Amino acid sequence: QVQLVESGGGLVQAGGSLTLSCVVSGTIFRLSTMGWARQAPGKQRELVASIGWSGRANYTDSVKGRFTITRDNAKNTVYLQINSLKPEDTAVYYCQRGIGASSVRGQGIQVTVSL
Repeated sequence: QVQLVESGGGLVQAGGSLTLSCVVSGTIFRLSTMGWARQAPGKQRELVASIGWSGRANYTDSVKGRFTITRDNAKNTVYLQINSLKPEDTAVYYCQRGIGASSVRGQGIQVTVSL
């Protein structure tokens, strides 16, 4: 059974930075495509970043240049570094294994950006 546990969220001032972490178990992590999605209040969940087993990363246009996804296969952990935080980044952030219909998500972690 795949388990994903996110950490690192919280309340941050606009312009600040934070790094989300996600520890994964129950799967062959090094072969898995991993992603981070977010769901803002009243909006649909959107995939903001993904990273393949080779380390190749992809980002949705709205976060390019500010978000960086990385992985540490030795620690079964995927990270999302967020810089220059904006109030519109406020959302619940989900770590997920896979990026398609069969993806598995963690419980999510709140990120709130204040002015």
